[in-house]
Amino acid sequence: MGRVNRFEMDLDLAQRMCTEAIVAATRKGALVSVAVVDGGGHLVAFARMDGAEIAGPVLAPDKAYTAVAHRIGTHELTELVAPGADLAGMTSADHGRFIAFAGGLPLWDGDRVVGGVGVSGGTGSQDQAAAQAAVTLFQSECP
Repeated sequence: MGRVNRFEMDLDLAQRMCTEAIVAATRKGALVSVAVVDGGGHLVAFARMDGAEIAGPVLAPDKAYTAVAHRIGTHELTELVAPGADLAGMTSADHGRFIAFAGGLPLWDGDRVVGGVGVSGGTGSQDQAAAQAAVTLFQSECP
């Protein structure tokens, strides 16, 4: 049986992704926190800009965790968790850790989620843009 090569998130890449997200947030005029997690949703790297909101150290990792757990961008969950929708009540699951607004994106290696990035502190569109900048860096380096 042949060996299967699988990408695993490492600290160096995760830290560079945090930096890339901060650069993008700065361009958008936002002060943010950024978290990168591995495929199990465990924190690998975190950065908080000076002056960023106090909720960011909780929300950014939870956005990244949610993106990994559900294999979907957190912005795509908003309508799905509304009252009466398919996933109504989801945000109260897992001790309230699931987030259903913009800023969390999964990181894919082929058909497998190998990590996630979460950004919190700006508007939804600012958080999303900063997270996407980190994903773009990841995609340029993922084998």
